[in-house]
Amino acid sequence: MEAEQALAELKELSSQVERALVLRADGSVLASSSGESAETDALARSALDLVAAAFELRSAQEVTRVEVELAEGGVFVLREGGRTIAARTAPGATPGLVVYDLRTCLRQIDDSKVKQQSKAERSEEPEK
Repeated sequence: MEAEQALAELKELSSQVERALVLRADGSVLASSSGESAETDALARSALDLVAAAFELRSAQEVTRVEVELAEGGVFVLREGGRTIAARTAPGATPGLVVYDLRTCLRQIDDSKVKQQSKAERSEEPEK
């Protein structure tokens, strides 16, 4: 599944997620649920800053999840398989459910990439 499609499905299934985006390993935006570049840039910067701050606290380990709850809502950041997904949620969001939905979204994107790479590798192999 393409990243944009996975985010659209996430937004459709999770009423708690207001905005979401997926970042590549280099921190650039792969896909965003928002058409507003200012909103996308702000969420991407916040996600990268939260991961950096968490890493400073636990520099011996990779940061895989950061969660911040604010009066206006929450910010969730998950890192897995070389990608990062970040979401802004409504106030009172259920953390376990949001994390589950974000992880599922990331894995859908990764699964399709693995399948595409496997097909490409098979087509490049010389025939016997």
